[in-house]
Amino acid sequence: MRTGFNTGNLIRTAFAASWLLCCAAVAFAQQSPDVVRQPYLLDTGLVSRSLSFENPSGAPGQGGRAASILGVGRKGAAWHDFKPGETVQLCDPDGPGTIRHLWMTVPRAPVNLRSIVIRAYWEGQKHPSIECPLGDFFGNAHGKVMSYQSAVHSCTASGGMNIWLPMPFVKHAKLTVTNETRETMPLFYQMDLTLHDKHPDDVGRLHVVFRRENPTTEKRDFELLPLRKNKGRYIGTVIGMRDPTQRQACEGEVKVYMDGDIQFPTICGTGTEDYSGLAWGISQLPYLYHGCTLAQKDFYTFYRWHLPDPYSWRKEARITIQQMTWSPKTRLLEETHNDWSCATFWYEPTPSEPLPPLPDVKARTADLWRD
Repeated sequence: MRTGFNTGNLIRTAFAASWLLCCAAVAFAQQSPDVVRQPYLLDTGLVSRSLSFENPSGAPGQGGRAASILGVGRKGAAWHDFKPGETVQLCDPDGPGTIRHLWMTVPRAPVNLRSIVIRAYWEGQKHPSIECPLGDFFGNAHGKVMSYQSAVHSCTASGGMNIWLPMPFVKHAKLTVTNETRETMPLFYQMDLTLHDKHPDDVGRLHVVFRRENPTTEKRDFELLPLRKNKGRYIGTVIGMRDPTQRQACEGEVKVYMDGDIQFPTICGTGTEDYSGLAWGISQLPYLYHGCTLAQKDFYTFYRWHLPDPYSWRKEARITIQQMTWSPKTRLLEETHNDWSCATFWYEPTPSEPLPPLPDVKARTADLWRD
């Protein structure tokens, strides 16, 4: 049968195309300027702010007003004497905006880096979306600061710690740090952010959870990301493994259960060292999106960032990793139980459910790195 020209189909097709173009235009308008790839853009509509103890509000013309022995404006408030049990508010801005960089340093004793806790509260939620020991948040497990650079972190052995993941907010953001040590210590920080960013209401807010099992349970996979019932995107994780047996328990697979997976996952890796982008064991090799920053004594720290290769879900997700080793005697896989921790990073909209309870300071600081 010969089919004639259908004007109705043409109109419907044109309408659909116009609708898609409108949606694309709206989506484009909602995006903030690409300040990284287009550094030459001057009229971005963004307002730059930088917060520190020299200007904790970031207000215009309010920086450097404190006095030292050299006079006003001469390094009068570079740090804060951080007392035991004290919570210090790092920022409290109204949105929309984006925290784009955070630098911090404290005396780099391992107990400090596991005892100080950083928390972030987005859009006025009462519970934190970020709750993590300071060292792990900045990419250093076991309380051991290493000198390295990745796509997310850059750190120096002297204790300078940076994170570069953007932290968008629409209405409000609040970040705090709490000192759960028994010592008063100097705390330094600088936070760089922009205001007036154009974010949709359901923009992903950065979430970070810290977990530790010391030891893990044989045949029960360690959860990198406990079940989240919201749409989201997994960014990656910093894993700390302490293996007193020195068997390098690095054969376990990463499994990503998403959007209805129950018994078996959609995404399944091939081994722990494989997941960190290495092979045939874990060696101290840091790269942009993957690697290992610490492989000394019984301690291993490795990471993986899913920035060019996103892991996203629409309804729910849970991510686990197995604890296995390869026996050179039997030439077979064996289940193990070791000390595992993780700081896992992902984005999801708000409102979001509370994080699992943070391990207490005693559990966090047991069996740390010792020089």
